[in-house]
Amino acid sequence: MSSGKKGMVWPAEQKSYRDPLSGLPVTQLTDYAAHSHHVYFTENGWFDGGERILFISDRNNSTNLYSVHAESGEMKQLTDLPGRDGISVCLNPQGTEAYYRRSNRITKLNLVTLEETFLYEAPTGFNIGQISCTSDGRHVVTVLSENLSHRIRIDLGNGYVGHREIMEAKPDCRIIRIATEGEAQAEILFQDYNWIGHINTSPANPELITFCHEGPWALVDHRIWGYDLPSGKAWKIRERKEDREMVGHEYWMQDGNHVGYHGFRADGTGFIGQIKPDNTGMEEVEFSFRNWHAHANDFSQVIADGRAPLTVMVYWKRGESGFSRPKVLCEHRCSFHTQNVHAHPRFSPDGTKLLFTSDKSGYGNLYVLDIPQHADELPDLEEK
Repeated sequence: MSSGKKGMVWPAEQKSYRDPLSGLPVTQLTDYAAHSHHVYFTENGWFDGGERILFISDRNNSTNLYSVHAESGEMKQLTDLPGRDGISVCLNPQGTEAYYRRSNRITKLNLVTLEETFLYEAPTGFNIGQISCTSDGRHVVTVLSENLSHRIRIDLGNGYVGHREIMEAKPDCRIIRIATEGEAQAEILFQDYNWIGHINTSPANPELITFCHEGPWALVDHRIWGYDLPSGKAWKIRERKEDREMVGHEYWMQDGNHVGYHGFRADGTGFIGQIKPDNTGMEEVEFSFRNWHAHANDFSQVIADGRAPLTVMVYWKRGESGFSRPKVLCEHRCSFHTQNVHAHPRFSPDGTKLLFTSDKSGYGNLYVLDIPQHADELPDLEEK
């Protein structure tokens, strides 16, 4: 059963502590005996002038959307959905509406009135992927992927079960654009028999998106693709430099003219990078540890979440002479056991805060901290 408490205001659960490694104050925003996590790191979840943050929680045994006030910690329940199906969510550029995918339906949510409007339902035999709103707010872009669960064991959210098998099956995939106003309309933009995912709209150009070919990074034909909506042209972004090199977790930087990513070379060396969609202006910084994700607003500062045994947030600050040595911002101790408890670090839009999820307490919770103005205040990462 659902909680039946849409619009309910929840009291603050936040508590603060000093990180044992960097000494920085960290605020835990949620503390409930169920998993909570912020929106996927490629999407901005800050709205209401940067004062509130969207998050998803399994409270009362139902998965719903909530918001939390970043300073006071007060929370508000935004939906009243039954059951525990996963939710993919994005904001419009004004931060006045959220669009969420639940099962195979996409719904528009007014963040002031909490009025919900049905937008789209996938046809039989297809699943809806990640959703993203165009920079003019007029469309939600997503992908329809052929449902192969009748012949492949699939559990992508809990251990990537079926990840390689779906890639090798080459499902029928269709990138679609759905109008956010007026009569519900969906337009097929692109179709391919490759497993397409990770749809990301440019925050500056409503006619430009990136998508990826999903699958194990070392085995996919190519990971990052650009797509121009008016012309229908698709092209490769940041091609491999060597066999089995892995590049991915791409995201748009705030200018809408650079794509950030991270990856690993064949010898295991890690790197963070940025590149323009036309494959010019590529910059990359190498490191020696393993990580799960990386994020930057404009490549003036970059964050990466180390994976075990290095379960810390690693931070680089760019100065006149280049990037600082990698610094320890805080520990995260995240298990990454399921998709909903990936750390997925993301800077606030103004770059002054870092938001991440961790299940170090046993349940996934949201954490936020202020970024120090001077990177030399932070301890160096001891790379091996």
